[in-house]
Amino acid sequence: MDFNYPNGKRYTPNEIGTARTGGNRKNSSYSNRGMTLEDDLNETNEFYRERKIAVIHKKPTPVQIVQVDYPNRSAAVIKEAYFKLASTTDYNGVYKGKYIDFEAKETQNPTSFPLKNFHQHQIQHMEEVLNQGGICFVILRFSRFEQVYLLEAKHLLSFWERMANGGRKSITKEEIEQTGHHIPLGYQPRIDYIKIIDRF
Repeated sequence: MDFNYPNGKRYTPNEIGTARTGGNRKNSSYSNRGMTLEDDLNETNEFYRERKIAVIHKKPTPVQIVQVDYPNRSAAVIKEAYFKLASTTDYNGVYKGKYIDFEAKETQNPTSFPLKNFHQHQIQHMEEVLNQGGICFVILRFSRFEQVYLLEAKHLLSFWERMANGGRKSITKEEIEQTGHHIPLGYQPRIDYIKIIDRF
């Protein structure tokens, strides 16, 4: 099935899926039990919701279907669809009366996180959330090391501004370690980012 952006550009799963959530790539190591970053976060959010800790959901991506094939009466196959709008961030919800909004990204790069994994409209959205007093951040996974970090949006915005002013086009792993918060992987919940939020 083909998906296209509103501008007509074709969506390629390897381009977005890997950067955004790990795509469909499955890791057979015991450490992540073959789950993608999205799977781990969805499981974590379900843990929070069931225990009335927080209500966080993955935002659905609005899609317009333009071509459907009906090979038989009981089945329909979507052949072509378009993203209606440019997406903002992956997750939002509420925790202790505060609005939470965050993006989740993953990289195979062992030494830095490429800023090309973010888009200008996402950066603008995060800035708007911060201006309204919301809690906004990104969760970054270095898949080679199975390391996960929470980076507050204010730091991401400063790295983005550095790039816009002609600086480096990535955030070094050392910078993420210094300005971000390491999230140890657990069992339940898998990625306990609420503990990090409680610190700030």
